[in-house]
Order: sequence, then C-alpha cells, then structure tokens
Amino acid sequence: MNYLSTRGDSAPRKFCEILLEGLAPDGGLYLPANYPQINDIALGKLRDIYDKHGYADLAFAILSLYIDDIPAADLQVICRKTYTKEVFGTKEIVPLKELDDKLYLEALSNGPTLAFKDMAMQLLGNLFEYELARRGETLNIFGATSGDTGSAAEYAMRGKKGVRVFMTSPQGRMSAFQQAQMFSLMDENIHNIAIEAVSNDLEFKKKYKIGTVNSINWARLLAQVVYYFAGYFQATGSNSSKVNFTVPSGNFGNVCAGHVARMMGLPIDKLVVATNENDVLDEFFRTGIYRVRGTADTHETSSPSMDISKASNFERFVFDLLGRDGAKTKELFTTQLAKTGQFDLSQDPAFKEAATKYGFLSGKSTHSDRLNTIRSTYKDHAVMVDTHTADGLKVAHDVIEAGKVKAGGVKAGAAMIVLETALPIKFAETIVEALGVEPDRPAKFEGIEALPKRVVNMPADVVQLKTFIVEKCV
Repeated sequence: MNYLSTRGDSAPRKFCEILLEGLAPDGGLYLPANYPQINDIALGKLRDIYDKHGYADLAFAILSLYIDDIPAADLQVICRKTYTKEVFGTKEIVPLKELDDKLYLEALSNGPTLAFKDMAMQLLGNLFEYELARRGETLNIFGATSGDTGSAAEYAMRGKKGVRVFMTSPQGRMSAFQQAQMFSLMDENIHNIAIEAVSNDLEFKKKYKIGTVNSINWARLLAQVVYYFAGYFQATGSNSSKVNFTVPSGNFGNVCAGHVARMMGLPIDKLVVATNENDVLDEFFRTGIYRVRGTADTHETSSPSMDISKASNFERFVFDLLGRDGAKTKELFTTQLAKTGQFDLSQDPAFKEAATKYGFLSGKSTHSDRLNTIRSTYKDHAVMVDTHTADGLKVAHDVIEAGKVKAGGVKAGAAMIVLETALPIKFAETIVEALGVEPDRPAKFEGIEALPKRVVNMPADVVQLKTFIVEKCV
C-alpha cells in the first residue's frame, strides 16, 4: 500500500515511511492511494474474526490491508500487545451499551487515560517503539494539548525506548484531574511544559527528529477505523443491516475514521458530526463554507476537547470530496485560507455529495444542551455521560427527531451508535453542575490530584522552548 499527499505530492511512500512524519513535505496530509474494498464475503470474515478472536485480531486484519512493510507476524504481536483486558479494563475493549431500541453508546474510554484517544495512541506507542528499534533511531514527539490528546500520548509513550515526549499545555485550561494525569507522570522520557508550539519550524523539526501524534498522523486515524467495524458487528446480526454513527468532533479525526470505514464498504448510512459552540464543522456541512475562527471567536466551553478554531484533519475529507484533486485542495487550504480565512464550496456541485454520496449530517450542542442531555440520560437510562458524549447524544436525538435518519432500531437496519469520548470523571465540574453529584472514578485514580507533579513552567518564548528541547536531546 502506497500513500500520497492531499496537496498533490504523489511520490510513493509506504506506511512506515509516513508513520514517524506527520505532515507530507508539501504540507498536506497522507492518505492511502486507494481504500481497500470490503465486499460482503470479506465483511463476513471480519465479523467472524471479531466474534471468535476479539478486537485485537480484528485490528490486525484491518491494519493488514494498509500495512505491507511490517511482517504480518510482527504486526499481529503489536495488535495483541495493544488491545488487552489489562490495558482497557474489559475483554470487549469497546463494549456497546443499548440505551433504547435505536440508540447505542460505544464505549471508547476504557483505556489508561479514560478517553477515546487511547484507542489509537496505545497502538501508536507500540508501533513507534517497534519501528524505531528496527531503524536504530530515536524520535522526539512535540505536541500541544488542552487535555485528552496530551495525556493519551504521554501514557502511550511513557517508558518507550527511543521516544521522548515534549507536551505543551495552556495554564488554567485543563481540569485538575486532567492536569494530574499528565503532570504526575515521572517517566524520564516525558516532559510537560506550559508554552506555545513550534511545529511549523520544519528545519528544527528535521534536525531534532520532531514527530507528531495528533490526528493528522495517519497511523492514529487508521487505528480508529477499527472501532467502527467493532461497533457495527456488535449492533447488527448480519451484513444486511446498516447503522448510523454520531461522532462528537472538533478536529474531524474521529469522524474521518468513520469516513474511511464507509469508503471501505462498511454499511454506514449516515455519519453525523456533533460540534459544540465552536461549530466550524457544523457550519461547513450546513452551508458549504469552511471558516477558520480567530481567537476572539473560539469559545472556551464545557466540552473543551472540541474547542477548535480550525479542523486540522478536515483536509482529508475535502480531498476525497473534490475527487482527490490535490491542486484544488492545496489552493483551498493554502491560498484561500491565507487570504480570507475561509473557503466556500456552496456553489460547487461536489458540496451536495457531502450529504448524498458520503452520508454526512451535522449538528451543534451548547452548554445548556449538554447539561440537559446529561440529566436526561442519567434519569432515563441510569447512565452518566461526559460532556462531549452529551453533545453527541443531543445531536443524535435531533437528527432522529427531524427524520434525517431512518427511524427504528437494529431490526429496521437503522441503529444510531453514538461514540462515547471520555469518562465523566474527566469533567467532574460540569457533571456536578448537571446532576449535583460527583462522578465515579476508577480506583487507580484515587488521590491523583495530590500526587507529586513534574512540569516546567515557561513564558511564551519559542527560543526558550527550543533550547529546552535541545538540552533534553543531548
């Protein structure tokens, strides 16, 4: 399998060549040259693998379609090492919970940091360690986070040979629990810093082997494709049924994985994008206008992992939407965004295909919406959900009630699966506001806020940050 850039660079690259990179040389994002196609027979074989052997072997089967430069036996070992009951707390890995006959929650938050990002990050950590050892090289991970991505990356990379993590985070923007998760790690290869990013300095990145683990990394997105298949198999008894997914999303990575699964042939009817007050994606799917927000228009909300000014992973879908026209995609994401801060596809015939051919719908949730959804879900189903999952449930209810998706449950071929994004304890303040009670926390996290912390506070000085990274790379 070869990979190409969304901005036109078609030089053939294998999976392990792009694994450690992030952006393509022309600034685009990597995608496979084509999506492997899953027919009914192949889908039946994947269902059988999942039913008989579990999530890890399903992951191996799907990843094998995209990775041909890691020996199959090694890749299987990596998948089985990653997706275990010990790491994810349950042998099902991503169990499905039925709320009613047409609405389901797929639990993606059983990993070490209690967020869906563990599903991909844990695999990424093992892939990085494997490939770096094979090459005899080291890699420095540099990232910026407001919570979940940073902690998931650190827990995935902690103790990994050949890997250092430099994670920046804004002071005062994370919950006490999220801060404690990250700052209490004492591993020598983990460095927490309060500072701005330097990710655009390509020369510096190359010299000090700076890689990325955010949603633009194809390996991370590929890992997320697997749980769409697992959710589908749990919600259906045969391949004749279709399902819908509602996905809380900011940077589009989580729902882009669903797009990839759908392009492969997984029977997904609608992919519903749920946003919070930062409705960059909802605006596009409603109007055809993709508009980057300035600082003043980027809201600090109670579902902070979706507080985005632009959707960094959205370019992958636009590339597909435009018939994989790299030149046109580059024009939109470089020239037009630089000039006006937006691009408009509303008059492009391709825009209608976002809904018709690709099955996308969208909706928005506000603070009051998520409070009401947390309350109603707890009252009606005795299920406590986090703020981001509440956004997903709210939008899922909206599209069902508006008749935008087929009504009825699994038997009618129309189940709605909402992807759970985190456990409520990560956003306890809002849960208390909604319900008046503290959410449960796993025993392993009792007293985490009181643990010693290892964090370096810096002013917003890029030079100082670079100096720190260089010192740690000696």
